[in-house]
Amino acid sequence: MSIDNLALPPVPPPALGDHPLRDRIVASETEVDDLERAQTKAEADVEQVRVRAARDQELLASGRVASAKDLENLQHEVGSLARRQSDLEDAELEVMEKLEDARGALGVLTAERDELRAQLEAAEAERDAAWSDADRDGEWVGGERAKVAPEIPAELLKLYEKLREDHNGVGAAALHQRRCEGCRMELTPTDIGRIRDAALRASTLTGRLLTFARGSIGEPRVLDLNLLVREIEPLLRRAV
Repeated sequence: MSIDNLALPPVPPPALGDHPLRDRIVASETEVDDLERAQTKAEADVEQVRVRAARDQELLASGRVASAKDLENLQHEVGSLARRQSDLEDAELEVMEKLEDARGALGVLTAERDELRAQLEAAEAERDAAWSDADRDGEWVGGERAKVAPEIPAELLKLYEKLREDHNGVGAAALHQRRCEGCRMELTPTDIGRIRDAALRASTLTGRLLTFARGSIGEPRVLDLNLLVREIEPLLRRAV
């Protein structure tokens, strides 16, 4: 596991204000405001005509108008006001219907915005939890690495650090079913055979060194000197 990969930089979450939905909500709110003002004006216009029509109707019913011409004009005005009131009420009803539709559309948009906010908050919480886990794992890996590093030969540790620098913080990786977990490359059967033979020779050499260090007597066995020389030939060539 790479410590460098565990150290995640603080990436700011996407701002909801940059979402295209914001402009749609602003436009919808503007439409609702305009229609509400239009409805208020329509109600005022209807009320004005209604008051005037009621006043003329009262005057017509009072009998105070003596002139036949004035009476005829008053009756004509009452009829005109009635038609005017009907037209204004139809216009008011149309505005009310548009306002209802606009409020419904705005409600859908705001509900979508609230859902996006909830999703964003959940994503931020998940991100923060991932950062916390990464910090904790980084501390653990760093501690384990500090314990092991002093036991590793300096040249090998230097090679490891160079590999880490060249491969995005990964200096060593597990080999799983012919695939390197670091570079994701699949090794050939020949490569696997070489690795297996090297591990076997290393294990044998380690056993011999331990036997020699302990002063134990190993189990005698017949050696093929030609095969042994061929096996150590690359090592001998590098040593010469």
